[in-house]
Amino acid sequence: MKKLLFICSQNKLRSPTAEAVFSEYEGLETDSAGLDRYAEVPLSTQAIASADIIFVIEKSHKNKLSKNFQPLLKDKKIICLDIPDEYEYMEPALIELLKQKVLPLLKIKK
Repeated sequence: MKKLLFICSQNKLRSPTAEAVFSEYEGLETDSAGLDRYAEVPLSTQAIASADIIFVIEKSHKNKLSKNFQPLLKDKKIICLDIPDEYEYMEPALIELLKQKVLPLLKIKK
């Protein structure tokens, strides 16, 4: 079982969409969180510790993650998906983009 963690700013649109989409795949366990103080689900040290792969949605998220949680990231694989903040929750174009970017990295076919 691979544990995936998706991180954005508010945990309202992109990362919860990714969590929902990839939770449907066998062999994957998903979680999502936000880096901002007022995120729907704020990022916790436990979420980082339990993740096998951490996906950040933008480069700024990777920078903030590294700045605030550096000691916990030593052995973690962190991948930036580089998805702009222009999608709604579960928007079909966002789902398609997430699948295009994430599935090849996990060696999963559509």
